Amino acid sequence: MSSGDGARRRCHPLFACFVGDYPEQLLAAGVKSMECPKCDVPTDELESNTAQCDIRDLHAVLDALALIDEGDLAFVQACRAAGIKPVVHPFWEDLPYTNIFQAITPDVLHQLYQGLVKHLLGWLAQACGAAEIDARCRRLPPNHHIRLFMKGITSLSRLSGTEHSQICRFLLGIIIDIRLPGNLASSRLLKAVRGLLDFLYLAQYPCHSSETLLLLDEARALFHDNKEIFVDLGIRNNFNLPKLHAIRHYASMIRTFGTTDNYNTEYTERLHIDLAKDAYRATNHKHEFTQMTRWLERKEKIIRHEQYIKWRLDRDRAPYQPRPPDLRLDRTLKMTKHPSAKAVSVPTLISDYGATYFREALARYIAEQQNPNEVFTRQRLENVAAGIHLPFHSIPVYHKIKWLSTDARGHGDPLVTVDSIHAKPQRAALQTDDVVPARFDTALINDGTGSSVGIKGFRIGQVRVIFSIPATATQLLFPPANQPPKHLAYVEWFTPFPATPDPRHGMYKVSRFIRSGERVASIIPVSNIARSVHLIPKFGAIVPRHWTSNNVLEECDTFFVNCYIDRHSFVTLR
Repeated sequence: MSSGDGARRRCHPLFACFVGDYPEQLLAAGVKSMECPKCDVPTDELESNTAQCDIRDLHAVLDALALIDEGDLAFVQACRAAGIKPVVHPFWEDLPYTNIFQAITPDVLHQLYQGLVKHLLGWLAQACGAAEIDARCRRLPPNHHIRLFMKGITSLSRLSGTEHSQICRFLLGIIIDIRLPGNLASSRLLKAVRGLLDFLYLAQYPCHSSETLLLLDEARALFHDNKEIFVDLGIRNNFNLPKLHAIRHYASMIRTFGTTDNYNTEYTERLHIDLAKDAYRATNHKHEFTQMTRWLERKEKIIRHEQYIKWRLDRDRAPYQPRPPDLRLDRTLKMTKHPSAKAVSVPTLISDYGATYFREALARYIAEQQNPNEVFTRQRLENVAAGIHLPFHSIPVYHKIKWLSTDARGHGDPLVTVDSIHAKPQRAALQTDDVVPARFDTALINDGTGSSVGIKGFRIGQVRVIFSIPATATQLLFPPANQPPKHLAYVEWFTPFPATPDPRHGMYKVSRFIRSGERVASIIPVSNIARSVHLIPKFGAIVPRHWTSNNVLEECDTFFVNCYIDRHSFVTLR
């Protein structure tokens, strides 16, 4: 084989991993359908989380395969005794150091997203009612990480892995407090769904430790301990599903072969597009194989030439030092160069943006900045703020905060938007007579003591206005040694995080922070906003039909903090 330095070396590759979906695994291992391709667990014990299961005996299988010359009957009987189908000389039979049963790897795409999650959606539709689930999906508030299924999710068919992933981000939240048939308590249902979702997210960690693998086993046990709720509801008779049994092997396979992103079938599924569909579209659909091959060869040559040019241009740079992945939230806050609205009056902020106490909140912020060394009581701060006059009538306003990915490993990757927060009023659509509704997102805000993981030092607020104080007013209002940041935000607060999340679903419960019958608001630096947060309304037994996705943050008072919108929120908020 030719390596990157141009040298040719004799290599002896070893067959270590087999990456494929369940039918492909059965075909490679020579095992019958409804059996585990890795272990010898009986088919009627696939649902068990504790049944004894050992990796299939490779030596017994090889001995059975060696009897092919002893006659058909002896060969078939030997293969049946070894637990495989009578396969004539499988490809792995003579490969050195190869154990096909050990080599079969977990398959997140087909076993979890297209397998267990697909089953779970069907079970929940029967348990909770398709109409009620769809009604709740239509009333979720918008968020950068959330796809709103305005037609519901129960009637969808032929869902992709990406769509199942998008549904998993809010699935647990929409069934909290939902009414079950026979008035059964929902605690077991919530714990079962939580266990499956926790397993799904933990299994996709980019790095693992003994602690995270223990959490993986605990999540699996949580589902198995509460899965009988589906039997009590008359939805299932048993759980003898090969894909459910397969999750028992995840922890041991991660210890053996590393994290699941090393052998995820999503990558090979993507090649169907790059190497087959795109190539076919480039042909005239006649004698396509020759044209597809030529198109792919030319494309590969262009890519190789581009890489060679990049290598020559970068040869004088310091050598690349690879670093292992981690769970840090490494990104850059980005604001637009110019404001979305150059001059918005304070009355407009109050009427259109809902910043009811903008003047009072800004006066309090200015008072604190003018007296940085003074510790204010609430009454003292109100008295000082009452004497502050704002020397302007309008301010520049921004409608969006963005966070961009960082090229931490020096690969030259393009920067993409990984998170965003919108704070914009209702406006007329450009090409139609429709009205685009207002959107004011919620955020996780650092009070100055928060760390990279955990909720200590953080609080949730709804961002109403993102603005800057005019430069002329800044010189008048603030001392030279304590100038304010360029970008500030007016936020309405929610109650602090409780000491512990709800034991049933693992989410924190928050509500509007009200004092004397009014919402409490403050001015904060935009740099204190850590990320967007998705709040799931407390729908109750039946969702109020006058709620919509656009007004639910105003109509509802109590929410659950969604910890499944991405990996960072899962680590931080659970």
